Amino acid sequence: MLKQRIITALILAPLALFAILFMPLLGFELMIAGVVGLGAWEWSSMSGMTRAITKSAYTAVIVLACLLLAWLLPTEMIWYQGQLNALYHWVLSAAAFWWAVSFVMILLYPRFSSVWHTSKILRAIFGLLTLVPTWVAVVSLRTSLYDVDHFYGASLIFYVLGIVWAADIGAFFVGIKFGKHKLRPNVSPGKTIEGLMGGVFASSAIIAFAALHYHVDASRIWLWVFVGTLTVGVSALGDLNESMFKRCAGLKDSGTLLPGHGGIMDRIDSLTAAFPVFAFCYVMWMA
Repeated sequence: MLKQRIITALILAPLALFAILFMPLLGFELMIAGVVGLGAWEWSSMSGMTRAITKSAYTAVIVLACLLLAWLLPTEMIWYQGQLNALYHWVLSAAAFWWAVSFVMILLYPRFSSVWHTSKILRAIFGLLTLVPTWVAVVSLRTSLYDVDHFYGASLIFYVLGIVWAADIGAFFVGIKFGKHKLRPNVSPGKTIEGLMGGVFASSAIIAFAALHYHVDASRIWLWVFVGTLTVGVSALGDLNESMFKRCAGLKDSGTLLPGHGGIMDRIDSLTAAFPVFAFCYVMWMA
């Protein structure tokens, strides 16, 4: 299993690096739409869909929503005079609201889950609110200040990836060594409060480095620390969110596409929360 995970990571990491840094913006949009589409296929199973035609239709709806947004708003129009287009801003605002709702759902689970547990439509809508804003967030960050510096947006994406991955690693090792108090045992029995704190601590070095890299004014460093910490916390929420829906669907993994890793959603679950929330904060206070 470990060998498979390492091989898969060694193949995917250079591809992701190349795509973020060097793909044309339109090609980047299409690639992210493809990743979101793979996530949508897996989410259809978590929504309770079993027929291939239904799952394909759901996947097509998610991908077409991303492509429609790309068609409505060419890359050069996503930002204007430092302001994100109102349509994308609205999508990110909706995502921030959805993750607040998801937080309440996880806190209350399994109470009141009967409201959505038996509804494939509601769970499918939750997937729409999870996946499409992820596409919007990644594209918005990648195109930020693109006319000034082609790699500025890429650095923002790497920043989010860095703090989330550092948090995952920190949470894993601290959780194994010191984890005693379960975070939400009804949702994900393996997650602990100690692990979450270890993840936040592990990501703090990257948050501090980013403040220096972006030459943040001393009076605004607290904002970067707050948003970075919030992003790390929300990334854990994304993980718990997927675990909750997998548990409802009776699934151990979201899929089998990535050998040693499970499915696409098992790899990007934390990012589906981190990217939209960070992008929303970035647009509101940091851009």
